[in-house]
Amino acid sequence: MAVRKTGINPKGFDKSQIKLYLILLPFAAFMILPLIFIINHAFKPMQELFAFPPTFFVKQPSLENFQNLVKTAQTSAIPISRYIFNSVVVTVVVIAFSLLFSSMAAYALSKKQFRGKSFGLELNNAALMFVATAVTIPRYLIINGVHIQNTYWAHILPLLALPVSVFLLKQFIDQVPDSLIEAAIIDGAGEFRIYWSVVMPLIRPALATSALLVFQSVWNNLETSQLFVTNESLRTLAFYLNTFASNTNTVVGQGAAAAASLIIFVPNLLLFVFMQSKVINTMAHSGLK
Repeated sequence: MAVRKTGINPKGFDKSQIKLYLILLPFAAFMILPLIFIINHAFKPMQELFAFPPTFFVKQPSLENFQNLVKTAQTSAIPISRYIFNSVVVTVVVIAFSLLFSSMAAYALSKKQFRGKSFGLELNNAALMFVATAVTIPRYLIINGVHIQNTYWAHILPLLALPVSVFLLKQFIDQVPDSLIEAAIIDGAGEFRIYWSVVMPLIRPALATSALLVFQSVWNNLETSQLFVTNESLRTLAFYLNTFASNTNTVVGQGAAAAASLIIFVPNLLLFVFMQSKVINTMAHSGLK
């Protein structure tokens, strides 16, 4: 007798799932409203942007806002391609090294025994309570003290440490069977070989989720460009496009700001869409049996 496979994300559809859909669909519709608004707002012509009462959906879609954004960018002393290049370089470097350091720390906190392990774990958990604003002054003092203002390091170093990534990876590595690590030790594998060849392949969903979190924090970051960099050619795309949002005294500026908000948001959306299955697996703690 065939048994239908069930789980958090079953491949097939069963009538018993209908009641679950009826409960979740209203919440999903409510949560997708901001996304729909951002898209519609970016394509509103000027008369709809300033219409009263304001409208949620665009009636006459237009590319006027994007055209104004391009025209404004062309008059800038620094080409927009430079801001894009800076954002891509900083994002790629931070994601690579942040995942490397976070996974190493998580592996040690999960599978190794050493003095101060509990303190290190509690310290990381305590760091989750601090928002970026609370550590702005200490970060500035450190950046100024090591004399790396107006360099790519000023963008990279403050963003490398992500406590939530360490916590997430540690929880996932806890589910890796100790027997696998013991078998690798018996086979003569060293610590780095165990970490790289045994642990890392088994925590790919958690790594993908951490990469998504790191990407969002770096791609949307304004702090480093505002506080640590005064050289315009070293600032990022998020900072450059955010300048349109602050230009509230012109009608054209409002339209360009709407288009800029959508441009910044789209990479986050696309990355989540492509990685959603791994994110769901991580959040559901789909362990290793």
